[in-house]
Amino acid sequence: MSVERSASEQREHSASRGRALLVGAAAVAAGMLVACAVVIKRKRGIARVPEPAKRVDLNRYLGRWYEFARYDNRFERGRDFVTADYAMRDDGVISVINSGREGSADGPRRIARGKARVSPDSNNAKLKVSFFGPFYVGDYWVLDHDDDYGWSIVGEPGGTYLWILTREAKPSLELQRALLERVRSLGYDVSMLRRTQQ
Repeated sequence: MSVERSASEQREHSASRGRALLVGAAAVAAGMLVACAVVIKRKRGIARVPEPAKRVDLNRYLGRWYEFARYDNRFERGRDFVTADYAMRDDGVISVINSGREGSADGPRRIARGKARVSPDSNNAKLKVSFFGPFYVGDYWVLDHDDDYGWSIVGEPGGTYLWILTREAKPSLELQRALLERVRSLGYDVSMLRRTQQ
């Protein structure tokens, strides 16, 4: 009898331990899902992103741009001296080379190479970008630009990313003020902007 009771108690103990492990694993998994949701959810700088204001002449848009300011993001965190270089490839796809330095002008240089293609019926103002093989998942909207292509305001439909680009590494104070005012007039929260050191 005591042997049967002992075996029964052992089975009960094993089942109880198994349930506890299962509950613990479920709690850890739930915690990880919540943590991921918190990390993925980003603050939006605008409730409704405007459509691009004008057509983009790609030949004039290509070349080097300097990042004047941005909504900070995980893939550029801690980077300054940021540039973006765009060039047309023979296959009609635009090559993208983003680079920046971490910490200081002498800090390690980080480079991201990608490609972009124009979205149909967008007046060349909406592009899809890819930094991961054949997958064009990122949106790049030229929301507004200078008629002479001296500056550009770039966003995406979610309102969580924003970049202000200029052709000069250090735009004049007058142009800086005008760009911030233009971003504000588009409806963006300018207090979220991080100025990029150049």
